[in-house]
Amino acid sequence: MFKISKKFSFSAAHTLKGLSASHKCSRMHGHNYDVTVHLRSNTLTDTGFVRDYTELNVIKEYINTNLDHRNLNDIMDPLNSSAENLAKMIYDKFKPLFPELYAVEVSETPKTSAIYEP
Repeated sequence: MFKISKKFSFSAAHTLKGLSASHKCSRMHGHNYDVTVHLRSNTLTDTGFVRDYTELNVIKEYINTNLDHRNLNDIMDPLNSSAENLAKMIYDKFKPLFPELYAVEVSETPKTSAIYEP
């Protein structure tokens, strides 16, 4: 099995629904997000790739246009804008374009990440 990954970064704000008023994440706040897409394949292309990294630029374009410097609550409603839901949303968006995609990881801080892998 061959595996590759590529990381993309963006900044955005959000609030999390369903938390107590005293929870800091119930208030508007922001993160410098890292999104890592993970692809795998049993075989390689004729050029020796799982997938040419430049083909993944469509993900960067989507992130820059739709997520960067936005309020994620506006984009993800009615879902709660958790890292877990964001990972699944990005996976669902790009799985049809990249059959090799098997997981999406979203990190809100250098010490935390959420991974969606069906």
